Amino acid sequence: MANAQVCKVKEGNDTFVPIPGMEEASLKIYQSQVLLPFSLENGSIHAFLGPFAGQNKKFSNTLLPEDSTTLPFIYSPKIDLNLFGDTTKIFRAFPPVKERHSSWLTRVEASMSSEWKETGIFEFIQLAKFDLHLFDPQMLLSAIFFWNRETRAFEFPCGFVCPTLLDIAAITGLMPLGERFHPDVFEEEISIKDVSITWDKKTYLAFITAHMGPSGTPVSPSEHIAFLMYWLSACVFCTPSLQVPKYYYNLAQALHSKKKICLSKLLLASLYTCLDEASESLSRESGPRNLSGPLWLLQLWLNAILDKKLRLPLTPIPICELEGARLTTLTPRKRLVDNFEKYIRAILSFTDFTEDLAPFIRPNLIGPTWLRQNNQVGNISPSSTDIWFGFLSWDVIISGMRQKDVRLYPYQPQLFARQFGLCQMKPLPLRRKESIDADICVDEGNYEEVLDFILRPDKELKLTPSTFSPSFLVSKCYLRWWCYYVVDKLIDFDGFLKKLINSPLSCSQGPKQSGTFKNQTIIYQFEQFFKVCYRPDNVHRTIFDASVSLSKMVQRNIRSKKVINPRGKTVFEKFCPKHIPPLPNALFGLVKHLSHPPWVKTLDPFYLECKEIPVKNRVTYARCSVYDFPRGKWWPLCWVNNVNPPPGK
Repeated sequence: MANAQVCKVKEGNDTFVPIPGMEEASLKIYQSQVLLPFSLENGSIHAFLGPFAGQNKKFSNTLLPEDSTTLPFIYSPKIDLNLFGDTTKIFRAFPPVKERHSSWLTRVEASMSSEWKETGIFEFIQLAKFDLHLFDPQMLLSAIFFWNRETRAFEFPCGFVCPTLLDIAAITGLMPLGERFHPDVFEEEISIKDVSITWDKKTYLAFITAHMGPSGTPVSPSEHIAFLMYWLSACVFCTPSLQVPKYYYNLAQALHSKKKICLSKLLLASLYTCLDEASESLSRESGPRNLSGPLWLLQLWLNAILDKKLRLPLTPIPICELEGARLTTLTPRKRLVDNFEKYIRAILSFTDFTEDLAPFIRPNLIGPTWLRQNNQVGNISPSSTDIWFGFLSWDVIISGMRQKDVRLYPYQPQLFARQFGLCQMKPLPLRRKESIDADICVDEGNYEEVLDFILRPDKELKLTPSTFSPSFLVSKCYLRWWCYYVVDKLIDFDGFLKKLINSPLSCSQGPKQSGTFKNQTIIYQFEQFFKVCYRPDNVHRTIFDASVSLSKMVQRNIRSKKVINPRGKTVFEKFCPKHIPPLPNALFGLVKHLSHPPWVKTLDPFYLECKEIPVKNRVTYARCSVYDFPRGKWWPLCWVNNVNPPPGK
């Protein structure tokens, strides 16, 4: 394809590249090619991610989500951020602190480093020496809000994005090559009965203590397998039980036997599983609990794409030729509920695809030698062709160590072409949707038969290396396809704020009040004092409920202290609480003075005289005085002699 022209959409700023017409002979070639180079009028050469399929069909296709229950949580009509306040219970299953296993890792590495390099896991294990246990709960939850459980991708305003096998290679040093792992793929070369592993010591610390050999002694096969089991369960897949389960033995003994297993695809499939489960749990009434899986990988990937936008601080680290080690130092340390605002704003600001979303194709990438000079597909050596074919080719990836946990997922790099520096065509499914789905669970263990059925190729794909420059352009068909899908789902930050109920975000409460209190503190004080729920989406109801609560407080004081004066007068101001928390939303004022309760009216001959009360005593402190509020926004307490609000409120 030659002399394509970059065009601009009418009445908009979106640009696209029209795909030039091709002869029938060329069309057949491009239908089997992973890379489709083309040149622009200015002479620059770029490439689409193939294979090429008919682009002028109807806008929709089976890659677009059809099930509304799998759409991202961010599209929910109501979002209660208070459900995500207890982050300790939500994120329990993260890697333990490095000090817990550093001495064991150092001991085993001294004997097994050559075996790890031969197996291809040496760089990956080095990550356990860094702070994988650190995470930002608000950053993780903000990203999970955008996860689509049908496409297995984050829905950013500019399109679908997701960690790819290239991202995993840069972060962990794992190649996209090797045998696909599933529970029955490897027979036990070392029987579980022949190793001296203590199975009743499963907690991480107890497992280390039971299996770490004395200093100066050689590392036995049993100790090496035990270490790999600990590393897989604690530092890689992060089991929810915080223990070392027996079902990791099969994979650990295969790695000990130096089997070439494609851990990168197993890791990506496990990330899909935990993101699906996390996204689904957001809609529960009780909120998410005990999320598990390789969420540390999501944290490092988010650090990479949000680094420049948020200007994340970088702290010095020991020399390590791995992007993942550098990214561990970028994890924010401060965990504040107001960080939701910062991260949601950052994600919603990706209206255009920029180099921030493709952080691992930059020239100064840190990583293993096989990737460092070959991280741009337009400038790779012939020896890297197989690796890049693994990055860019459609495949089926599997998660699960046990047969009942096995799930199949499609790996669809065609959705994320721009993350590889390739131009984006409208992605079309390479297999029928009904032929693969995450809900498939292979009950009888016939994995090879299922995979042969799904992966039966219509055409054999090829990757022919060529020289071109990275680009983030899209085709006209892709632009129409994406706009057709996203037009009725567009949301900005103000739209997000309108969805919030019981919002702890200070940005949703108007200007901050002067003083040392932050608005989330004021909200807490307000709810604790009045024993009501603060509702920013229904402040009329909030004021009414608080008024009823205040009325009951004063009535209890009147009853308990016998305030009826023998002369028939009662000084009601003395029995109204003196330190009433302000209403958190500064746009409204709460009337403070209480009228005589109905049961006192007949006992107080001066009731009508006392009804007129100075304005200065009627309202709690707010940014504005009572004179600034429209009459319709006042709630004098004399209106609330029953438990029902006025009609229409």
